Amino acid sequence: MTTDPSPVRFPEGFAWGTATASYQIEGAVTADGRLPSIWDTFSHTPGKVHLDQTGDLADDHYHRYPEDLSLLADLGVTHYRFSLAWPRVQPDGHGPLNGAGVDFYSRLVDGLLDHGIKPWVTLYHWDLPQALEDAGGWPHRDTAERFAEYAALIHQRLGDRAPDWTTLNEPWCSAFLGHASGIHAPGRTDGAAAVRAAHHLMLGHGLAAGVLRGQGAANVGITVNLYPVDPVTDGEADRDAARRVDGLMNRFFLDPLLRGSYPADVVDDLAGVVGTEHVHEGDLAVIATPLDFLGVNYYSRHVVRAGTARGGPSHWVGSEDVEFVRRGVPETAMGWEIDPDGLYETLTRLAREYGAPPLYVTENGAAFDDRVTPEGHVKDEERRAYLEAHFRAAHRAIAEGVDLRGYFVWTLLDNFEWSHGYSKRFGLVHVDFETQKRTLKDSGRWFAEITRANAL
Repeated sequence: MTTDPSPVRFPEGFAWGTATASYQIEGAVTADGRLPSIWDTFSHTPGKVHLDQTGDLADDHYHRYPEDLSLLADLGVTHYRFSLAWPRVQPDGHGPLNGAGVDFYSRLVDGLLDHGIKPWVTLYHWDLPQALEDAGGWPHRDTAERFAEYAALIHQRLGDRAPDWTTLNEPWCSAFLGHASGIHAPGRTDGAAAVRAAHHLMLGHGLAAGVLRGQGAANVGITVNLYPVDPVTDGEADRDAARRVDGLMNRFFLDPLLRGSYPADVVDDLAGVVGTEHVHEGDLAVIATPLDFLGVNYYSRHVVRAGTARGGPSHWVGSEDVEFVRRGVPETAMGWEIDPDGLYETLTRLAREYGAPPLYVTENGAAFDDRVTPEGHVKDEERRAYLEAHFRAAHRAIAEGVDLRGYFVWTLLDNFEWSHGYSKRFGLVHVDFETQKRTLKDSGRWFAEITRANAL
């Protein structure tokens, strides 16, 4: 990958950070009153995760967080985006908070502030308390109410020191990977349940956002994962395939959040799968509660064509016939095409078509097959080049008037990568999962130069 050598400077006060997720790094899954989440259950189900690996230990961040705070300081970040483990702070998903779990996050927040790093809290990054799943989970409306109650209680404990709050991370993944294809927890394969889950996730977001704002939270938003979607040809069938995937991937979430309505064409696409009885009067107004920011997770682009429906569960509910085309361009270890222009297109589309609120790139990064050299270095030039190209794409959007205020690299530490187990490494810091030794990669050293200069 080649990069533009010209220097660029980001706006004054631009937020530079890294992001993590609780189940991927914390470990300590039975410590201090924590009860199982859907990811504990899923990862302990044989055949669901690579080599049947689990997040039981992960990076042992629960015990090693002081060392990880020092690593964040070494990276020079201004912000750290982390998620709370709902079953750690409210183990059954209802009732009073678990004091020991809250205390962990309180210590984490205080430690960040002691290092001059601003905490950015994500309430939900996929680890639903198993007790709520047993009661119906996200396809069940009550879960949205429970989420808002949890948000209110934990904000009362942390909100005095943490002004920035994300409600949900990637509701598309929670809904469709978790309930349609079943490749993520809770592992359901029911397209109708996935659509209902998507609605209740967004309803939970809206209810929680209202509560947080009512309690004085200064900066409240949601994070969605977005992809540009292109047809492989200009033929009518391929263009319709792109419309359908863009509808389910992007517009099905952006339209309710930013326009207060579901896109009519996507509702029609899903009519053979599920009706709209789960959408109650007033829901869309709650979902469209004004955002202080929109978080954007970006990794790649989809190129699609019309095809033939395949057997078995699919997360492309109502569009199971669409085929995804690889273009022969460089890919990460995840098999995701490297396409920094797609980030520029995504950011400018949000500004142009949606008049979006202030934007943050809340995740962007790449997995590669990193190795520690005998000298103790991790020479990950591919990741450095990947990030530089995407930083430049983001700057290009800013130069054209997009109100982008920050960028969080995924991720701080190599970790438990969901159904891939420990086989994929996204971190700026290498983790030896046998010894828990942390090693700052060359990309991390380079990133520290960017954060401190606020420039490339």
